[in-house]
Amino acid sequence: MAAASAMTKLDFTARLARLLPSGAQERAPEGASEADNELALRLQRAEPAAIDELYRAHHAMLRAFAQRLIGEQAAAEDLVHDVFVQVPALMRRFRGHSSLRTFLVGVAANLADRYVRGARRRRAAMARFAQEPAPAQLGHCAQVAREQLQVLYRALDALSLEQRTAFVLCEIEERSAQEAAVLLGVPEATVRTRCFHARRKLAKSFARLGLEQRP
Repeated sequence: MAAASAMTKLDFTARLARLLPSGAQERAPEGASEADNELALRLQRAEPAAIDELYRAHHAMLRAFAQRLIGEQAAAEDLVHDVFVQVPALMRRFRGHSSLRTFLVGVAANLADRYVRGARRRRAAMARFAQEPAPAQLGHCAQVAREQLQVLYRALDALSLEQRTAFVLCEIEERSAQEAAVLLGVPEATVRTRCFHARRKLAKSFARLGLEQRP
């Protein structure tokens, strides 16, 4: 059983790595740099130039995370927009214990609930009322990839938001449990527990959806 669960986890991670956009996956330093602290002060004053600087530096990374978490491009963009709109007010929580990049991912994870729930409802509706027709210009390989991605996210939709976020951070983005704990503001043991339960639930979803037999 343990071996089968490990195989399922690796298969899921590999499939998502192939299907999702790569995005910017630079690792953030553990603590804030002097430049981060200076920019944070400017952000707290809501300087337009500071917000623009933050956006240009971190938009690609944050959007890649949001896309992996939600599974929809439009909803991912909406979440990222929400994060940057709220940045001046949220910066009051920034204490310099982590980098701004790490802080932004944590904010996105905390704001993601309604976007994930919305995407989950839309995928459930598509499953109930037949698959959305693929655009005619898509080739066979692109259509197969699109269908596989829908099935994979239906499996993710069976998870709670906490389990889903921990799984995406640790298994898809390959962050350590310690780093994910900092991002989410929870103990490292909590992250490991959430990932454990996520893998168990995903294994059951894969079996139900017949994903393990697909090429």
